[in-house]
Amino acid sequence: MIRVTISVPPRSYQAIIESGLLQRSGAHLREILGQRKQLFVVTVPPVRRKWGKTLMASLTAAGFAAKLLEMKDGEPYKKLATVEDLSEKLSRMGADREAVVIAFGGGVVGDVGGLLASLYMRGVDLVQIPTTVLAQVDASIGGKTGVNLRVGKNLLGTFHHPRVVLIDPAVLRTLPEREFRAGLFESLKCGVIGNPELFHRLQNLQIKKLRTDVASLEWMIAESVKLKAEVVSSDEREGGLRRVLNFGHTIGHALETETSYRQFLHGEAVAWGMIAATRIAAVMNKIDQAAASQIIDAVMSLGSLPRVEVRSRNIVQRLQADKKTRDGAVHFVLPQKIGKVEIVNNVPEDAVIQALNELRQLSRNS
Repeated sequence: MIRVTISVPPRSYQAIIESGLLQRSGAHLREILGQRKQLFVVTVPPVRRKWGKTLMASLTAAGFAAKLLEMKDGEPYKKLATVEDLSEKLSRMGADREAVVIAFGGGVVGDVGGLLASLYMRGVDLVQIPTTVLAQVDASIGGKTGVNLRVGKNLLGTFHHPRVVLIDPAVLRTLPEREFRAGLFESLKCGVIGNPELFHRLQNLQIKKLRTDVASLEWMIAESVKLKAEVVSSDEREGGLRRVLNFGHTIGHALETETSYRQFLHGEAVAWGMIAATRIAAVMNKIDQAAASQIIDAVMSLGSLPRVEVRSRNIVQRLQADKKTRDGAVHFVLPQKIGKVEIVNNVPEDAVIQALNELRQLSRNS
């Protein structure tokens, strides 16, 4: 069992990582939540069908009165209307101020469930039980919640940290291949921004072997979580250092929004965003060509990506609505070398357009 502490006010919490943890989740929550009984599990149909009985049996065995709430699956349902619908369900089920929301699913469920917990009764406790690679290595850690607007991603949200994050790598064995690969891009991001060893392990990765290698999978998840925990603990609300976690997300979010969240999985959009940011860094002489090629080759080695077929000008316009834009200046996280990045707000528009044009060409040839 690996425990990683996220040190934030007013109360630190842990991410617990262990294969088979889902079956013991009730006992862990009993230790943390004491005598409280009202648990409300927010999930989606695919997760409920595969793992719902395991979780509910564990909660029941620990003496909890747990109830399931379902939301529709997918990024298009990451919107305020879903939060309102879940809130109505909570009220009808008798949830009060002592209720605990469990977000049981991928990044969308984690963001929506987290926002729900932050708003219902002006805030109830939250537990994150992530079931995708992306959610386990990134989205469940750090307290960010949010939903999308038509003009941009995650523009409505709060900071609401969970009481605990329970990460069971064993649930990933039922994850579709595409989703598994998509989550690895977020872990690769952690390698680029601050963990060269993680980067090099992923650079030489055999994905089929990783899926069955429990020790390697736990190590990869733990290293990603440790890096994010360190950054979040130093900068809880993204005032400075935490912004490095947005490597690949500036253009990645714009790609998702421009395609109505239907063409790219989040990790895939971030992958293209990392390539674009690396291209921009090379044009601006922030990184040498050898290191830039190493990053781009590592991204491409993790698997094929959906083609980029958007107009560059449309993406540039989308960037102005991004929440990382400050005083009209778009902020990019650009790599300097493997393990080090910097935040830059003076990126020429021509460099952005050139990078987007290169993405289109690369996606046709890959």
